[in-house]
Amino acid sequence: MGKPTAIVFGVGSERGIGGAVCKRFAREGYHVIVAGRTAAKIQEVAKAIASAGGSAEALPTDVTDEAQVIAAFDRAMNPGEGRDPADVVISNAGNNAIIDFTKLTAAQFEDFWRVGCYSGFLIGREAARRLVPLGRGTVIFTGASGSMRGKPGFAHFAAAKAGLRMISQSMAREYGPKGIHVAHVVVDGGIDGDRLRGAIPAMVERLGEEGLLSVDGIVENYWTLHKQHRSAWTQELDLRPYKENW
Repeated sequence: MGKPTAIVFGVGSERGIGGAVCKRFAREGYHVIVAGRTAAKIQEVAKAIASAGGSAEALPTDVTDEAQVIAAFDRAMNPGEGRDPADVVISNAGNNAIIDFTKLTAAQFEDFWRVGCYSGFLIGREAARRLVPLGRGTVIFTGASGSMRGKPGFAHFAAAKAGLRMISQSMAREYGPKGIHVAHVVVDGGIDGDRLRGAIPAMVERLGEEGLLSVDGIVENYWTLHKQHRSAWTQELDLRPYKENW
């Protein structure tokens, strides 16, 4: 057996879910393929892992481009000498914005769908193609409260995330019996990461201490999902701060 490999799609800031997941699996001895759209950000994550003694490589990937997703899996399944094919796949791509429904353009709706849902299809399909022959593996999709309900100003986001949730359920039912653990994580609340702190600092201040989901707390659940005994797999897990009004 060689060094285990994981691939994480949709990695942005080091202090986001994607970056934190990469570091968490690297601490457990995984070689991590850091896949994201912005080269500078994913290189920063890979560098941080290497500085801590871990193993990682940055792989620029647009998760809405079928050819790039396939190429990323080609690399993940052939990660180099001394490394095993990837048996962990994380789909973490997402974007969000409040847009009045009457002002929502077709182009905007399609863009949110491509990032929030279509990317999950591409990643999920390739994961199934590559992991079924291995007879094992974990595939985790990052969802949101929009996966469960559509709120005013979020029709585009909720439509995409609800579709992603259905992809995860269909995959779990089809591939669970073949040894593939497919899970969907509903992140219900604001995330204490660089994106929210930079975009809406007033909200962060208003919610106060522990009013946002801890990035490290979130990714600890990703590791737990991966390590679950297959006699008691979780298909969907919802996470929220203890202060959240849900």
